[in-house]
Amino acid sequence: MRIDKWLWAARFFKTRSLAAQAVDGGKISLNEQRPKPSKEVKIGDTLAMRIGAFEFHVAVLALSDKRGPASEAAKLYQEFEASRAARETLALQLRANQALNPFLKGRPTKKARRALERLQQPSAGEQEMNDE
Repeated sequence: MRIDKWLWAARFFKTRSLAAQAVDGGKISLNEQRPKPSKEVKIGDTLAMRIGAFEFHVAVLALSDKRGPASEAAKLYQEFEASRAARETLALQLRANQALNPFLKGRPTKKARRALERLQQPSAGEQEMNDE
């Protein structure tokens, strides 16, 4: 079975073309080698995937060329414990950082953007010291 088709069936990517782009882009490694989208996946292979900020390390348990419900897709692979723990800690860190910065809730309003610019611009006294 092709790796791009398996990634799509296992619900790591929404479309098969997105899965193929990730494989071409070097975000997927199969048995610690960089594959092509047409590379065959076998039961027992290990995959390392970088999707956004997260990294997955999984073992292939089954093959399927049809995309089914998430409960069926979860039976196609088993994620390693170290990978799961690393993803959970990263998710916690990202959530904690988001709470500290209230300006990161999407596109800022004009008022919020001006407030950010005021915070980022050096004051007149600091600017004179930097010029010297």
